[in-house]
Parts: sequence; structure tokens; C-alpha cells
Amino acid sequence: MKPHLTKEFASDVANRAIKRGASAADVVIRERTEFSVAVRVGEVEKLKQSTDQGLGLRVLIDGRQASVSGSDFSADAVTSLIEEAVELARLTSPDDTADLPDSQELATTIPDLDLYDEAIVRLSTEEQIEMALRAERAAQEYSNQIINFDGGGFESGRGLAILANSLGFAGEYRATSCSLISVPVAAEDGKMQRDYWYDVRRKLSEMDSPEVIGVMAAKRTLRKLGGRSVATQAVPVVFEPSMARDLLGDIFNAASGESIFRKASFLVGQLGEKIANERLTVIDDGTIRRGIGSRPFDGEGLPTRQTVVIRSGVLESYLLNTYTARKLGLNSTANAGRGLIGAPGVEAGNLYIQPGPYSQDEIIKSVSKGILITELLGFGVNIVTGDYSRSASGVWIENGELSFPVQGVTIAGNLKEMLNSIEMVGNDLDFRGSVVSPTLLIGSMTIGA
Repeated sequence: MKPHLTKEFASDVANRAIKRGASAADVVIRERTEFSVAVRVGEVEKLKQSTDQGLGLRVLIDGRQASVSGSDFSADAVTSLIEEAVELARLTSPDDTADLPDSQELATTIPDLDLYDEAIVRLSTEEQIEMALRAERAAQEYSNQIINFDGGGFESGRGLAILANSLGFAGEYRATSCSLISVPVAAEDGKMQRDYWYDVRRKLSEMDSPEVIGVMAAKRTLRKLGGRSVATQAVPVVFEPSMARDLLGDIFNAASGESIFRKASFLVGQLGEKIANERLTVIDDGTIRRGIGSRPFDGEGLPTRQTVVIRSGVLESYLLNTYTARKLGLNSTANAGRGLIGAPGVEAGNLYIQPGPYSQDEIIKSVSKGILITELLGFGVNIVTGDYSRSASGVWIENGELSFPVQGVTIAGNLKEMLNSIEMVGNDLDFRGSVVSPTLLIGSMTIGA
């Protein structure tokens, strides 16, 4: 173990900042090794491998705070970093809310969440290239209409995260991840379409095979061929899981303490109120074993936990770090996120919608006329008012059957109305990422060309 990549080193830096004049300090150290290969039509297009490490120091002096970062861990460089942080803090304006968490809130044990996989670390360059090529070959062999690829490849990474503060907390954990994506291009009558499929996991053994990913990517691309628009109308809308995930991201933005204390969310003042259909339960859980969003402690050293954000349609909790919790007179939900520089923000752990009883086929069969959304483009969500408008593509549903591809349409509504109009929740939840959802059926939205 390198001496500067230890909890003891991080604690020493925090304590030295106190001796230099800070009233509180925390230190984050990160090391990350990443590999990525991009392939196109059987050839390696880009190959990249990197290892980087950095130290971030935040100091507080009676509500004044500053943060600095560096990659030089030599004694002189660290001393200079400490002095710079303290001097900068003295120049900033005070904020009475800015401080470390209360010491009794800090994690006292560091659970093993099984986030590290030696099999990923052992992967050779050749093996990672071959997985990317296998996914591409599977997509190409599925149909002769697959004529090209718009990127795709394999990525892997391993990292170490250390956090220590002047209250005596010191914790560390290691994690790995790997991902594979295929992006085929299909042609019909001179017109081309593209789509993709992917997987991302903490454990190599849990990832879908390259062949499964390639074939799924090909199927998704082929079903977009021959897309056309539809007349403006109000119809039921089915969000497939990868699109419902976007909707869940909007819920996170609205429930984040940063939006709430700034009064920039339609959920301000709604705790304990019914804000969605009773079918909707939203949970954030940073403790799921092998979860992409899992970690044993948050960016401030609090033990991660499960938080029910919405329970059966009722807003039960916001997602908070120490700062936003104090601003709102509440307790942190251990959702602090921390980069090397800057004050902690708010980030989700593993955020998901609790699955319901229906398969996606059953949900589609329940719709006499509507649309299955398979792609969302652009940004058109106002978290303050809830107004929602996104460009979309998908598949038209007629009499409970997928009928023809749709493109060039806009779906519009209001998040408050959409949440209250959830009529069916799918059973197809898959933790293919840190923000995930099953299929959702919204009773009615406006579809327009």
C-alpha cells in the first residue's frame, strides 16, 4: 500500500489543517484505474488506459469554507495545499450552516458491500477487446440490415476511495465496475436508424453476455425502421424501463434537498402529502450488495441507508446531505456526494421504483391505443412547475399490440399529473445502473408532431 493512499495519511492531513487554523476539515483521496476500448465494424477504433489519483481538502473556519485539490502527495505539496485552503477560507463569506456532520452521526463500522471483483482486475486487454467485438458480431449476424455501428465498446475500472475528517472519522473502500455497449445502425429504403443496448455491473459474472447485448441492440435498432409521426392526441404512454429511469431522475431532482431549500421544486412543502398514485413507491438504498450506486458511507462519512422517498404515493422523505438537512431543519439521509473539490452535494445511492405485478407484455396488452416510449431526446422538464415536454420515439400500440414505429413526436404533460396518473407498474426491475425503474404506464399524455 502506498503510504499516501491510507486512512492514516488522510487523517493526518485533516489534523494538520486544524493545527494551521481551521476549525474543521475533511479529506478525500481517490485512486482510479480505467480501461476502455471502442470498436467499429470489427476494428479497434480507440484504446485508452489511465491511472490517476488525487487529494481533496475542505477546511472550515467558523462557517467560512474553502476547498482545494491536487495530485502531488509530496510533503511540501501537501503543506502548501493546507496553507492555501486555510487562507482561502479566511477570505470567504461565512455561512452558519456550513460544517461537518455531528460526530454521533458518523459511521462507526464499514460494511463490506461486495463492490470489488478481482475477475475484472485480471481481465487482459485482449479479453476486453474481444468482448466488445463479440457484441458487435452478434448484432451484425442477427440481420443483414445492420450495416454499420455508431460506437460501442467495453469499459472497466477499479478504484479506491478514502475519507477522513477532523472529528476522528476515517473510512475507505474499493470498488470495480465494467460495462459493455453496442450501437448498431440499420438501413431500410435508404433511411438509417440507430439504437443501443448495454449492461453495467460491479461483478463481471453478473453482466449479460456480449451476444445477448449485441442481439438486443440489433432488435431495438431494427424496430425503429420505417418510423413515422402520428396526429396530435391524448393517449396512454408506456415508458419502457430505460425511459422510466429518466422520469425517476426528474423525481430525484425534485426531491433533492438542494432543490427543496432553494424552493426550486414542485415538491416544496409536500412532506406527508399524497403526490402520486398509490401504486408508486420510490426507494433510495446505498447499501444494496454489489449495487452500482452502493457505498458503505456517504461523502461526509455517514453510514449509507435505505430511504423511502415516496411510499404508496405519499412523499415520505427528501434526499439530503448535512447542509441541506440543516437548512430545512431535518436530518441527513446520508446522500452526500463529494468530489475532490467543492462542498458536498446531494446524490442518489441506488434509486429505484418498487416493481409491481405486471409484465411489460401485460401492460402493453392493456392499452387500446397509445405509445411505447423507447427514446427521449432533449431537455424539457421544469422541476419548479412540473411542466414536462420531451422529443420522443417509440412504437405505436393498437389494440394491445405493437403496431408501427413512431418518430419525430413530442410528449407533453406535467410531472404532478403524470405521477398521479400511473396506472400500472411493471415487474421488470433490473439494476442495470444506479437509477432504475420497471415499465410504467401513464394514463394519458399529449402526443404531438
